[in-house]
Amino acid sequence: MKKGKKGTAALLCAVLTLTSAVSAANAANTANTVDTGVKARDPFVLEYNGTYYMYATGLQNESGYGCVYSTDLTDWSEPVQVFTPPEDFDGDDNWWAPECHFYKGRFYLFATYHSAKSGKRGVAIFRADSPLGPFEIITDGHITPKDHDAIDGTLYVDEDGQPWMVYVGEWTSNADGVGDMMAAKLSEDLTAFISEPILLFRGSDPRWARGKITDGPFLYKTKEGRLLMLWSNMNNKGYCVGIAYSSNGKTDGRWLQQPTELYRASETQPDGGHGMLFTAPDGTLTLSIHSPNRDAEENPTTALLIPVDDIGCTLVTQGKNNVIVRLFYRLYYAVAKLFARSGSAA
Repeated sequence: MKKGKKGTAALLCAVLTLTSAVSAANAANTANTVDTGVKARDPFVLEYNGTYYMYATGLQNESGYGCVYSTDLTDWSEPVQVFTPPEDFDGDDNWWAPECHFYKGRFYLFATYHSAKSGKRGVAIFRADSPLGPFEIITDGHITPKDHDAIDGTLYVDEDGQPWMVYVGEWTSNADGVGDMMAAKLSEDLTAFISEPILLFRGSDPRWARGKITDGPFLYKTKEGRLLMLWSNMNNKGYCVGIAYSSNGKTDGRWLQQPTELYRASETQPDGGHGMLFTAPDGTLTLSIHSPNRDAEENPTTALLIPVDDIGCTLVTQGKNNVIVRLFYRLYYAVAKLFARSGSAA
């Protein structure tokens, strides 16, 4: 190994030794968290014409999908049923994680259900002319492989205008019990995959991971052009939100894991996860999660809203320790870039 490469590797190791301190600092930056009071899991917020629509697990009737809406993120409506399965629908359980995306003038619901026909969980896509539905399925049942449990599909449209679905290949269908993060290209009308699914990363990849699951992907491009993915797993304190990043900014690039989590439990806050991002009425970039992960009568699971900052290279939660976290990640990405260059030159 060249001396330069050894030095860069040593510097990267030194930076990584600071990860515990940075994790603690970032966990403390959540004093501005807003508890919406909406009792639900997997909250996904869509803003349309000044109204915020929250789609989530638990807002539906016994079957199908539901949402609540608000103009100020404080006062929320009663749940509205946006999809009710018809009598011949093959879904019978696990009405999970609905996401609504506005795409080419219409509203598309990406949502999970268990199929009575295949015996598997999978993701289907539904379409409507209104964010409140009624939605109708446009895929042939599950769009994800019908012989494998899959959940938590999300939409990402790349810089070429190509729509992708990123989704979870669930650990329950893998022999080693480790979850996968998968992606496939979608047809322009979002009715079918037009490529074979590819593996992006596995639940056991992060340094901080203590679990083997891959929940809730959400893709976001920073103001400096770095392609990030929020996703959830377990760390030593419970459910959390991590960040992966694409080394070349492409959906099908090499995905690497940031060394610390965006959100984790601390002495003053419970665990939580299944995050996504939206912009609040005052222009604040906002993370939505459900917390705590384990619902209890004395501490029910609700949707939380947490202000975050896009610092160009990554995202950090807002707070008094922001300087520590910002400096750490500026240094981390600078060293990682040097390491990648020295590795390619070796």
